[in-house]
Amino acid sequence: MGQITLSVRMDEDIKRRFDNFCSKVGLNSSVAVNMFVRAVLYENRIPFDITAPQDDPFYSKTNQARLRKSMEDLDKKENIVIKTMEELEAMAND
Repeated sequence: MGQITLSVRMDEDIKRRFDNFCSKVGLNSSVAVNMFVRAVLYENRIPFDITAPQDDPFYSKTNQARLRKSMEDLDKKENIVIKTMEELEAMAND
């Protein structure tokens, strides 16, 4: 099976810290990334949980309820207010 290069952009400090970690556990970053990819393919999922931060206001119960209501209104074509970008920016600045 042939080899191919995967190029990934990341923050320089993150890369340095990742390389340091890999070195401490006897790997290099290429081997570690290959391990990750093989785990994804073997498990058919990302091999760790991905969750939103608990303090992110987007995921608050209040905001989620507001979003659900807005989606229902949109489906029913009720309470739809159209605003320009200028109006939205003015609202954000208030």
